[in-house]
Amino acid sequence: MRFSPPLIPAILLRRYQRFLVDVQLADGAVVTAHCPNTGSMLSCSVPGSPAYLSESANPQRKYPYSLEMVFAGDTWIGVNTSRTNTLVADAIERGQITELPHPDRIKREVRTSPACRLDLAVFQGSTPTFVEIKSCTWVDDGWAMFPDAVTARGTKHLLELRDLVLRGGKAAVFFLVQRSDAIGFRPADMIDPLYARTLREAHDDGVAVLVYQAAVSPEKIHITGPLPYSLI
Repeated sequence: MRFSPPLIPAILLRRYQRFLVDVQLADGAVVTAHCPNTGSMLSCSVPGSPAYLSESANPQRKYPYSLEMVFAGDTWIGVNTSRTNTLVADAIERGQITELPHPDRIKREVRTSPACRLDLAVFQGSTPTFVEIKSCTWVDDGWAMFPDAVTARGTKHLLELRDLVLRGGKAAVFFLVQRSDAIGFRPADMIDPLYARTLREAHDDGVAVLVYQAAVSPEKIHITGPLPYSLI
């Protein structure tokens, strides 16, 4: 996925009220931008970090700028989680995801029960594989970890995937690591032990765990390939 129009460089000053950040533009102006990320953004919200923004053409937007990526350590990190589903769906359609080959069609935002929607249904013939997608931006000691904040919603999604498999269906949870400095993935027990335990139980019951990495730059984001993972 290429950014068009080009992104706008900035310096991250602070994140607050969960969905807002203050940034300084190249001309010195300080503006408030939308932060499209529901997590805590551990390791990628340090004041003074280089960042890039997109700008909406919608004149009705209260905050025309959106935070797209932040530089930490020696890598750009994609923090706009609203782009994650499109990145993954496009990679599946192009045949990049070996566990979901040659899809006949992909349906998005699929209601699987009265209280739950999942991100994708990937069809091979008439058989769907239900996929819930999670954006992973936190790396500690080389390991990408999810979640970076307690996520009751994420646990609910895992239970829904597990129920679908136990009823004879196919299901997967897909973690997209949007930074290049991770060597592998594991669940963040220290942040949300219930989510981590539920992930292991869902995997044991047949829910596939897919972990892929994306290369992030101010010009584009693209999925590069799978990452190893450990659920131990």
